[in-house]
Amino acid sequence: MSLLKLRRRPEPAVELAQRDRQLVWRIAALLLDYPTEQTLAMIDQLTTAAAVLPDEVRAHLSGCLDHLRTTPPLELAADYVATFDMRRRASLHLTFYAYGDTRKRGMALLRFKHAYRHAGVELGDEELPDHLPVLLEFAATVDPIGGERLLGEHVPVLELLRLSLSDNGSPYAGVLAAVGATLPPPTTADRRRIAELAAQGPPEEEVGLEPFAMDPSLFDGSEGRR
Repeated sequence: MSLLKLRRRPEPAVELAQRDRQLVWRIAALLLDYPTEQTLAMIDQLTTAAAVLPDEVRAHLSGCLDHLRTTPPLELAADYVATFDMRRRASLHLTFYAYGDTRKRGMALLRFKHAYRHAGVELGDEELPDHLPVLLEFAATVDPIGGERLLGEHVPVLELLRLSLSDNGSPYAGVLAAVGATLPPPTTADRRRIAELAAQGPPEEEVGLEPFAMDPSLFDGSEGRR
């Protein structure tokens, strides 16, 4: 009998096949991104895709799908900006909650950069790598294992974002709930971290993202292009 015991990874909140989990991530990536004309044209297709998911997960997505289907595009765009770009506690940039725009955040962003590059992905300069739709797209279509690892490391932030959106009655809250269902539920330590982040808020700007910006290979495609 072995004296070693493997540490079992916590099970996701909802039992899902790997294919279904990636489908949730793919749909969530599109729903949480800015509502472009191309995305809105896909709503019926996304609704059909979501129909194969278990009821408890599909229900989380249906509210946002209905919202995007029935709301005028200009109103959707204004609501998106007001929800995610104008409120510090509803940022889609995962490292912002713990670090704000500080030097430490720059180092945290490199964690995402290295994961993407390891999988052969080079990002353009239009978005930081911790943007949740970018990470969800990565997990859904490029590297499910690496993407899930990054998502799992940010369960407290994802839950805090879900709570913030829910408190404001946002239809996007259900999308965060669907993503959360694909991951292990928050632990006691996670809940303590959520309370800390909620109480403190993102740190105020100190020195910007110099260490991140100083890496010339981050976005210019000069390393590892495939």
